[in-house]
Amino acid sequence: MRAVREGMAHAVRRKGANMTEREAKKELMRRANEISPTVHVGKDGLDEGLYAEITAQLKKNRLIKVKVLSNSDSGARDAADAIEAETGAVVVDVRGGVIVLTDKRTWTSLSQKKFRVDSRCWTLTLSGRIPRGSGRC
Repeated sequence: MRAVREGMAHAVRRKGANMTEREAKKELMRRANEISPTVHVGKDGLDEGLYAEITAQLKKNRLIKVKVLSNSDSGARDAADAIEAETGAVVVDVRGGVIVLTDKRTWTSLSQKKFRVDSRCWTLTLSGRIPRGSGRC
């Protein structure tokens, strides 16, 4: 099976299959690769103002990175758990001191996204069929 990357195309064997949580995480990590941390957790730790800022940025951007600095009194995993419990955000990944967060709506919509398989040339696309002779089959 051949997969063509157009936006969020992934190889799926069944017609109309749902994207798994693992594939949704991969897609969000691809998107997060291009952004830099916008919220920093420092020596003051997590407080109501920081939770409000994270909530506001998630409403605006849907995907953010939070950097937990080394002088913080909590680790990145502990901070991620606290942020998830307090704001209702979904923790996509924690690597080193960086937490990738998304809102529940984005996570749910990606996890339930359906893909179509073009049976003529076994190519998966989100934008529809690729015509024969386009060089992609």
